[in-house]
Amino acid sequence: MNNIIILFVTFLALSSSSRAADETETAFHYKKGALADPSKWSMTKKEWKICGTGKRQSPIDLSPGIARLVHNSTKLIQTYYKPVEATLKNRGYDIMVSWDDDAGKIVINNTDYQLVQSHWHAPSEHFLNGERLAMELHMVHKSEAGHLAVIGVLFREGAPNAFISRIMGKINTIANIQDGEATIGRLHPKDFGWDLTKFYEYRGSLTTPPCTEDVIWTIINKVGTVSREQIKVLVDARRGGYEENARPAQPLNKRVVYLNEQHVRSTPSDQGQVRIN
Repeated sequence: MNNIIILFVTFLALSSSSRAADETETAFHYKKGALADPSKWSMTKKEWKICGTGKRQSPIDLSPGIARLVHNSTKLIQTYYKPVEATLKNRGYDIMVSWDDDAGKIVINNTDYQLVQSHWHAPSEHFLNGERLAMELHMVHKSEAGHLAVIGVLFREGAPNAFISRIMGKINTIANIQDGEATIGRLHPKDFGWDLTKFYEYRGSLTTPPCTEDVIWTIINKVGTVSREQIKVLVDARRGGYEENARPAQPLNKRVVYLNEQHVRSTPSDQGQVRIN
């Protein structure tokens, strides 16, 4: 009898520990109806309150109808990237490329923002003309003062994406491994294949908790392609419960959105321009 009681108590302790670990690992979710889905982020932790009360939240629905059109505006966004060693990491809720410190930077209004990491959301977080697309790449940059500038690139399902094709084997090696890492060698950030010919710009927030409203968003208007197989590889690599990792679109709240058209094509290794307020 005593043995049965001991075994039962041990089972309860293990179950409790398992639940605690699950709660730690799943501080926020995307699936509607989950304990901490996007509609509940602001109530999950006091530090996340702005997720529900903020007036400059991201993502948003982008279209020419809400944007102020500008051409080669005088305030610049300049890009300076170079090849560096990169590491792939499975954060559970997304797959991230971590760049060495000297991967390069963008300069906005004479402020440097160093490239820190890149990651994917599927489906896309930002909408384009009312449409949610298959995937979105975020290139995250950070200033010395800790402010953020993110370049977003949207993708439709179609032909394979060349950059993802290069690293698919590495993604598979860390699939379903929380915090799993794999070195992917020397890469150039411009290999993601976007340019600054036409893009949206606005002030917003992080799209994950704590939803800090301190992000300059630059969303490339040109839509790339990604194959169904590549989407599946990235989605399947994430932890269960994160099959979708896209926050719903947030209210614009009278923010100004700029749509900048360049007369001359500008690639990530060149200089581009954007109006920043």
